[in-house]
Amino acid sequence: MKSILNVSAYKFVGLSEPSTWRDAIRAQAQAFRLRGTVLLAEEGINLFMAGAPEAMRPFLQWLRAQEPFADLVTKESESDDLPFGKLIVKVKPEIIRMNHPMIRPQNERAPAVDAKTLARWLATGHDDSGRPVVALDTRNAFEVDHGRFSGAHDWRIAKFSDFPAALLAHREDLAGKTVVSYCTGGIRCEKAALLMRKAGVENVLQLEGGILQYFKEVGGQHFEGNCFVFDEREALSDTLAPSSPL
Repeated sequence: MKSILNVSAYKFVGLSEPSTWRDAIRAQAQAFRLRGTVLLAEEGINLFMAGAPEAMRPFLQWLRAQEPFADLVTKESESDDLPFGKLIVKVKPEIIRMNHPMIRPQNERAPAVDAKTLARWLATGHDDSGRPVVALDTRNAFEVDHGRFSGAHDWRIAKFSDFPAALLAHREDLAGKTVVSYCTGGIRCEKAALLMRKAGVENVLQLEGGILQYFKEVGGQHFEGNCFVFDEREALSDTLAPSSPL
């Protein structure tokens, strides 16, 4: 049995005083001897954390007991060792930087497609209405190089804040198609889907839970390679195991 529980989660939710949440979350995480990164902003929370299961579970229970985070959805995996060297809890202007203030996912959410439905669509090449389906990778180019959905559009962006400009350059390529934006855990494809809808792309969905949730529900169907993660594991296989031991 693996000794470390790794958890990633995010939620777009209005936080009027993120610095107060920073102090409270840091105190709880330190008490449970957890490591990783927690980002807070007025638009919500984004976290990547690891620790012993008997410490992580009560921490998550405490976090979900707080009203803004009551329905926080987590993606979990296991490892033999801690993939983080320290604990960082900080406030930032955005929990995932896009530099596009008109996109406010704490106020609205683009429609989503679940993993099993996407796998079925990718197998046939079209959605249930017969419209061609394309997967759009919203991650950085070096992440895509570790693995991606077969045939996915990859605009080779260097950072997520480059996505709006890339959309302007490639928007016409998406016309007449059902576009499914995807990323590691859902946070980037959620913002990207909203931006595309506001830019006039008619049929846009986000992959619910990102690649990690897809791996959990359907494995590696239609996915080539591994999923890059921002910790010492580097990448996860379609079984959510480190692609190479720490």
